[in-house]
Amino acid sequence: MLNSIAAGRRLAQRSVALQGAVTLATALACLLSGRDAALGALVGGIAMTLGNALAAWGAFAGGVAGAGTALGRLLLGMAVKWIVVVAGLYLAIAVLHLPAVPVIAAAALAAGAFLVAAKLWT
Repeated sequence: MLNSIAAGRRLAQRSVALQGAVTLATALACLLSGRDAALGALVGGIAMTLGNALAAWGAFAGGVAGAGTALGRLLLGMAVKWIVVVAGLYLAIAVLHLPAVPVIAAAALAAGAFLVAAKLWT
């Protein structure tokens, strides 16, 4: 066994923290384009960050389990993640009428931050 559950939890915490930082930086950069663009970037990044946090929580909740249970937790976590992300993006673009480009850009940058965190800390 190469990784423990504690190492996975630490990686999840670090990656969510990095996603939060990237989201805030993106929102600050979008502030140059206006308040709506910054708010859109904030909502898009938070949607992706919250989705990943919920997926990690679902994957690591309950401690050690068998392979089938662990796979089920991972799949359920991914489903919850994408439901949260799609709902957040829909809310930002269709309901709140925020600019779509900053919303999607921040979500994409937050997703990229997750990949960078996984590469750096594994």
